[in-house]
Amino acid sequence: MGYAISNKTIDKYFSFLKKLDNNTKKKLIIKLAESIETEEDKSFELKKLFGAWDDSRDSDAIIKEIRESRVNSRNIEKL
Repeated sequence: MGYAISNKTIDKYFSFLKKLDNNTKKKLIIKLAESIETEEDKSFELKKLFGAWDDSRDSDAIIKEIRESRVNSRNIEKL
């Protein structure tokens, strides 16, 4: 779901866009219409991104995996 903007902001955009040539305006109209048609496909609920860590391993196993995946390199490049 997108976010709403005020009429004042829309008027500012329009004052800029009305100066464009007709071909460019038509392209913008097409892009806006396409974005409306596909908006349902892109929608998601932000709430679904929050929650507890879901893992069957215990904390020690997770910590061990994180430590083992670290890469320590003491190679310092000369400038």
